[in-house]
Amino acid sequence: MAKEERMQSWKKIVSAALFICGVPGCTSVNALPELSLSAADARYTLGAGDRLRIIVYGEDKLTGDYLVDGTGMIAFPLIGAVAAKGLSTSDLAERLTTALSRGYIDKPSVSIDVLNLRPYYILGEVNKPGEYPFVEGLTVFSSVAKAQGFTYRADDRRVYILHKDGKAEILYRLDGTTPVQPGDTIRILERRF
Repeated sequence: MAKEERMQSWKKIVSAALFICGVPGCTSVNALPELSLSAADARYTLGAGDRLRIIVYGEDKLTGDYLVDGTGMIAFPLIGAVAAKGLSTSDLAERLTTALSRGYIDKPSVSIDVLNLRPYYILGEVNKPGEYPFVEGLTVFSSVAKAQGFTYRADDRRVYILHKDGKAEILYRLDGTTPVQPGDTIRILERRF
């Protein structure tokens, strides 16, 4: 009986150490945050590298394809540089409509489509790491599927995600609802045990 009690005590000590040590390889999965987005955060916001189709109804010379440059701006005729980074397409359309109505066009009507979304990147223990096109509603599980699945060494319970504007990777619990945002870099870890 004493041997069994020692084993139980040992298991408790190891579990406690793994939970509180704070080293990425030994953090308890239950202690990790889940990544969830509110409805406002989940909508696509524009950023550098997005190619837009901007239509100004009745104004063929203003209608065209525009690129959000590295500074987050688009160069638009008549108006000049317009900040697009961090805006939704409807916010940018409203901004362009307001600017065009200031002496350029009477009652402008603007619509915007995103022609190509910023890609995301997946690294680590997947069969085909690399750059992949972003699609709305993308999760880490679906991004792993696009990368032809986990390797046999993969930790399928934890994931590091570096967000586009983030300074450092964040360790998250990996589940079927962990969302991916445009420009994210996903790193699938190697399991420890």
